[in-house]
Amino acid sequence: MIQYARQDIAQSDIDAVIEALNSDFLTQGPIVPRFEQAVAERVSASHAIATNSGTSALHIACMAIGLGPGDSLWTVPNSFVASANCGILCGANIDFVDIEPINYCMDVNALAEKLSIAASESKLPKAIIPVHYSGRSAMMKEIRALVSQFDIFIVEDASHSTGGNYLGKPVGSCQYCDVSVFSFHPVKIMTTTEGGIALTNNSELAERMARIRTHGVTRNPAEMENSQPQPWEYEQIELGLNYRMSEIQAALGLSQLNRLDEFVSRRRQLAMQYDEQLRELPLILPRIHPESESTWHLYPVLVDSERTSLNREQVYFSLLEQDIKPNVHFIPIHTQPYFRKMGFNRGDFPVSEWFYSNELSLPMYFGLSDEQQLSVVRALEKTFRN
Repeated sequence: MIQYARQDIAQSDIDAVIEALNSDFLTQGPIVPRFEQAVAERVSASHAIATNSGTSALHIACMAIGLGPGDSLWTVPNSFVASANCGILCGANIDFVDIEPINYCMDVNALAEKLSIAASESKLPKAIIPVHYSGRSAMMKEIRALVSQFDIFIVEDASHSTGGNYLGKPVGSCQYCDVSVFSFHPVKIMTTTEGGIALTNNSELAERMARIRTHGVTRNPAEMENSQPQPWEYEQIELGLNYRMSEIQAALGLSQLNRLDEFVSRRRQLAMQYDEQLRELPLILPRIHPESESTWHLYPVLVDSERTSLNREQVYFSLLEQDIKPNVHFIPIHTQPYFRKMGFNRGDFPVSEWFYSNELSLPMYFGLSDEQQLSVVRALEKTFRN
């Protein structure tokens, strides 16, 4: 069975993990800070705070900006539920901005209209979370220009985009946002098993995120009531959580980071090959805005109902019968039962719903061979031919 995604673990990764296991620290040692510094330098950000998941990184970002009860967070329906849940966990209200039908990211025009209405009603959000779907960047320059008129934070959910570029600069540099978040789940571009990281150029946000991920505790005398603490003393100065990344995860992350260019290059090659091999089939192939250099975390295609009588479900199950396991990304968040109880309904965000009803994510990962990719193409050809 050819899976839609999988991690790639080399001997160098295994050696790095074994070295960490044999060290004096399994957590709260020197490797996590080294990993944070390496990621920050890679994307030209000032600060990096590593966490045990991308969701945790989103959560501490929302907590650090002061998101709470009475506030609103806007994100897109075309994402995993974590992009919205991080706001709910802070007690904030959630709303959505639909995606645009070409880039599949937050629709700038829809955002402008929604901001205008919210401003007239004094109901502006505290924060906006654009999501870089499949590895392509949302139009962050335009989003920042819109939001700069108001006192609104931008947290960039770049979970799919580690190693990507936007307007010639690395995604994660925080040029157009307050915080940017990567995920290191095994299906992402690089992995730390589970894991994530929050990046920022704001030193106050960085200090607070670092503190929140460790129970809200500090050992910094400048932050403590006791300005001359004993070596063992610490103080909890706010509510936090245990969202720390382990030394083992960071060791794997450092090793994988050395391979990031290789990972992204191969994914881009596979995407170009799919573009060529699938162009005659009744599929709408993904298009990337010229300002964005995608990492191709996903290769999403849409079944083109104007050129075939088959629907997405029929194509999906035909591929399964041929030992190809695609996936679907994403069920629109607002259609989930939990969110429908909040008052959201099917039909509220039609572009996201149209996209979901037709989308298939084809196998895309570093270790996918040309022969395996050709098997995927042949299976699709057979599906539409039959």
